[in-house]
Amino acid sequence: MEIVWFTLVAGGLYFFSDWLLDFIERARGRRFGENRPFVFFAIILPLALASFWLLGRLSGAS
Repeated sequence: MEIVWFTLVAGGLYFFSDWLLDFIERARGRRFGENRPFVFFAIILPLALASFWLLGRLSGAS
């Protein structure tokens, strides 16, 4: 069952990170251009690490 939760959270993180990146770009007034993948990675990485750590703790995995 853990794999289902991890997959659902990963999908949610992807869409949330994409939304947040678009929000930042709109507030900034222009796109990040060729650095966009790096900014996306900088957004999704800490969110993924924190949420997967929390899922592991809540599920009792070591």
